[in-house]
Amino acid sequence: MSSSPALAADALRVSGAEIVWPDTAQARTLLLTQLDELNQALLANDSATATLQHWCETHGSPAGLKIKALRVKGADKPAGPEERAALGAAPDEPLRYRRVRLACGDRVLSEADNWYRPGRLTAEMNRTLDETDTPFGVVVRALDYRRRTLSAELLYRPLPLDWETRPRPADVPGASLAIPSELMRHRAVLSLPDGAAFSLVVETYTDQILFRPPEL
Repeated sequence: MSSSPALAADALRVSGAEIVWPDTAQARTLLLTQLDELNQALLANDSATATLQHWCETHGSPAGLKIKALRVKGADKPAGPEERAALGAAPDEPLRYRRVRLACGDRVLSEADNWYRPGRLTAEMNRTLDETDTPFGVVVRALDYRRRTLSAELLYRPLPLDWETRPRPADVPGASLAIPSELMRHRAVLSLPDGAAFSLVVETYTDQILFRPPEL
């Protein structure tokens, strides 16, 4: 999907500068298309960071702008039985937790919870994860990992399931859509080439992933 200077300027507004979408069938359809495109890209690739990097570049980010991980310091969620089962970790195996916001410029595209097995990583990888904001996928890239999606949930439906059949008023000039801040959630496991799981991620994608074409 190509971009234009007008689209680039609109797509990269800072967080808090709301992009207003009109409440029309055209806008709702385009929103659904964008969500579906990103969802399919995430399902087809092993790295969410790389997918978001491509998403930003395709939709107008300045050349050279890299996805950055903003660590949420002090956050902690001890792994429960469900997380340990997904990782194949014994009850007494040490696990670490990392929460980050992935951003493109000033736009926070997703928030991610990550439980991982430090014993499956190198000492240098663990140090980098402990001491820097480098995205997890970038740090562990050398492991040649594979991503297996456990669930992909759409949290917002621009077109309700009964959209085609339910009666509805004509488009109201000036009406805008109330788009929630959380749009989609993925739960996935990262595994080594031998199949051993080493990371469980729960990623929540925000309304900042959307871009509004100027014709709307």
